[in-house]
Amino acid sequence: MQFVSVGTSGGNSGQGGDVRGCFYSGTDENPIYVDYIAPSKNIPKKWPIVMLHGAFHTGAAYLTTPDGRQGWAPDFAARGYPVYVVDWPGHGRSPANAGFANLTTFEIASSVSVLVDQIGPAIILAHSAGGPVAWWLAENLPDKVAAVVGIAPGPPANIQTLLPDDPVIIDALKFDQSKGCPVYSRVGETVYVDLNFIQSFWANGPRFPKGAVKEYAKSIVGESAKVLNERFNIGTGGLKLSAPEVVAGRPILIVTGDRDLRHPKEVDGAVANYLHAETLWLPDVGIIGNGHMLMIEDNSDEIAALIAAWLSKKGL
Repeated sequence: MQFVSVGTSGGNSGQGGDVRGCFYSGTDENPIYVDYIAPSKNIPKKWPIVMLHGAFHTGAAYLTTPDGRQGWAPDFAARGYPVYVVDWPGHGRSPANAGFANLTTFEIASSVSVLVDQIGPAIILAHSAGGPVAWWLAENLPDKVAAVVGIAPGPPANIQTLLPDDPVIIDALKFDQSKGCPVYSRVGETVYVDLNFIQSFWANGPRFPKGAVKEYAKSIVGESAKVLNERFNIGTGGLKLSAPEVVAGRPILIVTGDRDLRHPKEVDGAVANYLHAETLWLPDVGIIGNGHMLMIEDNSDEIAALIAAWLSKKGL
């Protein structure tokens, strides 16, 4: 791979997007590593897609699956989309600064905004705790975000209950789906999870490639306590929107499976209602058994095809 500067993209114009390999973007304080996957030369070039992972993860979740199948990044590139896969600051190959344990969702969003500003208009495909980042980008870079695809996305803090900064109270809510099954994190520390947590919340559905759980666990990294508490709106709260109507002014799709403990239909439906988004509740199209990690579960290709069909319907 080579490290190069980012060119601009012209969306459907087919101009730009000539970057190859990988490069760094982001802010000086929080650089981000980006994998670029060129679109297929055999079909017309489409809008760029920026893929954002969730907490404890890296962009590797979009490159391949733990059981060795093709990931969503090469899948969408083969469909004609220039794909940019981001490692959040301090995750994967993105450097961590001395304040990583206090990294905030706003800092992640600000860093990713540099990339989106360079390559947009672009589609933002965001998973889990990447959801609040995507909503912020759509509000603050309205001309650079063409659409948002939320994969079991975290909601904007505007519609979450503000939870107290109290570990005892939060522990009692850890299986309360209406509150997002919150987990308390001690601010100022980097947080790690064990195999039991991974199997309870991420690898719990029958669609997860069970023989690859331990391989998947090797990809999990430490996370900022602030990011986690903000995701659950604990203490000082998470990332809010000032003008949700700006976010709603573009195509939005929210995709959720039936075995995701933190994303029951009514919870992600509330996000969709707030942002005037469309929903793809997988059981509604006859797909059952999916948990939180839709991009690496055994029917990931099928789900990618549904997302691609929606993008095509929207002219993206």
